Amino acid sequence: MSEFTKTLCPYCGVGCGLEVSPPAQLGKATSRDSQGNPTWRVRGDKAHPSSQGMVCVKGATIAESLDKNRLHYPMVRDSLDQEFRRVSWDEAFDLIAKRIQNVRFTQGPEALCMYGSGQFQTEDYYIAQKLMKGCLGTNNFDANSRLCMSSAVAGYIQSFGSDGPPCCYDDLELTDCAFLIGTNTAECHPIVFNRLEKYHKKNRKVKMIVVDPRRTPTAEAADLHLAIRPGTDIDLLNGIAHLLMRWNYIDTMFMDDCTSNFPAYAEVIRHYPPEVVARQCGISIEDLETAARLWGQSERVLSLWSMGVNQSSEGTAKVRTIINLHLMTGQIGKPGAGPFSLTGQPNAMGGREAGGLAHLLPGYRTVKDPQHCAEVEEFWGLKPRQISPNPGLTAWDMITGLENDAVELLWIAATNPAVSMPDLERTKKALLRSPFTIYQDAYYPTETSAYAHVLLPAAQWGEKTGVMTNSERMVTLCQAFRQPPREAKADWEIFAEVGRRLGFEREFAFANSAEVYAEFVKLTKNRPCDMTRISHAQLQAEGPTQWPHPEESRGSRGAGVAGGEASANRSEKRLYTNLRFHTPDGRARFGAYYSKGLAEPPDPDYPFVLTNGRLYGHWHTQTRTGRIEKICKMHPEPFIEIHPRDAARLGIVDCMGVEVRSRRGKAKFPAKVTKAIAPGTVFVPMHWGSLWADNAEANALTHPESCPDSLQPELKACAVQLIPISVEVPIKDYQLQSSQS
Repeated sequence: MSEFTKTLCPYCGVGCGLEVSPPAQLGKATSRDSQGNPTWRVRGDKAHPSSQGMVCVKGATIAESLDKNRLHYPMVRDSLDQEFRRVSWDEAFDLIAKRIQNVRFTQGPEALCMYGSGQFQTEDYYIAQKLMKGCLGTNNFDANSRLCMSSAVAGYIQSFGSDGPPCCYDDLELTDCAFLIGTNTAECHPIVFNRLEKYHKKNRKVKMIVVDPRRTPTAEAADLHLAIRPGTDIDLLNGIAHLLMRWNYIDTMFMDDCTSNFPAYAEVIRHYPPEVVARQCGISIEDLETAARLWGQSERVLSLWSMGVNQSSEGTAKVRTIINLHLMTGQIGKPGAGPFSLTGQPNAMGGREAGGLAHLLPGYRTVKDPQHCAEVEEFWGLKPRQISPNPGLTAWDMITGLENDAVELLWIAATNPAVSMPDLERTKKALLRSPFTIYQDAYYPTETSAYAHVLLPAAQWGEKTGVMTNSERMVTLCQAFRQPPREAKADWEIFAEVGRRLGFEREFAFANSAEVYAEFVKLTKNRPCDMTRISHAQLQAEGPTQWPHPEESRGSRGAGVAGGEASANRSEKRLYTNLRFHTPDGRARFGAYYSKGLAEPPDPDYPFVLTNGRLYGHWHTQTRTGRIEKICKMHPEPFIEIHPRDAARLGIVDCMGVEVRSRRGKAKFPAKVTKAIAPGTVFVPMHWGSLWADNAEANALTHPESCPDSLQPELKACAVQLIPISVEVPIKDYQLQSSQS
């Protein structure tokens, strides 16, 4: 066995390659944490093409969380007011299978729901789809990609005819102008930002524009920072388009040959002159014109976005309006240019490929397409129309389904909705109503475990072998380097065993995850995400591989694949280099949208806009990072950022406690008075749930209003009021101890 095992960081969508070695090595001191516990050594994998050996603090410290507060055994209880009792896997599987059968044959399969996560490997995602959508006949599988990337998915599909980011990380070092909107890349996707910033510093002609109400570390590095009012993204983008049109910075030949619906878009942008847009956005006309001129005069423009765009009641419209600028100027299908969504979770891309949202099927198919359903049914050996043609319940629909008794069984895996869902008090009340909740996770306790009837111990990163796909469509094999602790099992193994106990032995007769992946990639044949040449063996031999990567080359039409052909020995870095798209006529579509603004704008009663986001060191709800000493010292407590002008008016000074109230709930934070936030806007980090601090949950304040196309909630903005409080805001110093020996 090699000293180092190659794997992938399990945090954000950058997909950094890691190399991990055991705590004890011949001739070396044993690696230990500050408490003296042996820890695996982690370093960046210099051979990984995405990260090139770089690693952030989260990846560098990941191994310290491996053995802290792990869930070791299946646990059950009859009601939420009882203590859990340990049971065998046999007992747990039988209980789950019987409960599923009872619900199927009394309430029907639509009363069954599963809520998963971009922490899954692709094999986990695929087996879950086969179980729920295929064998059980319900599309009620959704993942926290619904809260993360579903607006990007919808935008790509509507504009290009298919999901799939068309760019690659090499474009970061080839662009003339990087346009970052709704992304604090420096903190949330740090290795992507490192590559861009190094290139930007070396090439003074390269410009960086950052659009964000906060002056984040990302904005600090920009040539132009546009601190727009929350909810005015479409105003800004349409205003830039208006000037590009006025100044004739447009590629008419590309638009005539390769796009449709431009007249409708031109009519919309006519209503966004600079004086109107500047006033709406709260920026100067000069800065607006500078942004438009930089875009128009650059030969290669790369746009980058993340949650600040996606998590919006206009999320899909914002994504399509970004894409519109690329279509106007022919900025797609060439090095250094294109619209590039930065995925939030490590394998949210793999989940999209495997069909891991309530309206999707494996291979970039949709449940609404009868041909797509028939193809999957035939492949899985199901009877015709076994797959429902109706999209299943989204993550938020599952919460409302619990409220109205439509959901009888909820299976949650690898995610923590008791912190991450919007309108958190309503979410918690709904979870309390669940007749039967299965919770599958690597750690205990989490906030969601308090709402479970069954706990299933899951193997996590490093304890199972499987595949993940990052933001640039790079597929990496994540090798197991240790055994799961005690009785923990891989997620796909748990799903498959339940399937077998439900009578689907043939459908789940997999010996290992390599066999699961081999079956999955067959469903991608001749699809936009064709991965038929990728396998565990190929990834082990050749290393990380981008899709499309088909078994054999295809003709020049190529369903829009990059370059028209995909050879049998190379993958494609970029999509649409032949300027043919996945639409029926091969043309990309302009989307014409007027700005509607925030779903909940500020008013005299709730005069501030609250926005939220990640910090550099923490990850989502701290299930891992809250157990890592270095990161907890880096970010010891939550806070609220307030502009000095607003703070002075309210009598708030640094470190003073502030109660934040919305129409749904309240929370308390110590104040951080800073000019880094725009007046009228406040910011809190989203990482602190009830396990880590008292009354500091960002989502106690947020609302569930969502984009009508992507059904993604507007987690990024809600109206709040601020009340200064003199008492100290208590922050828990948690030293979580495992409840199991």
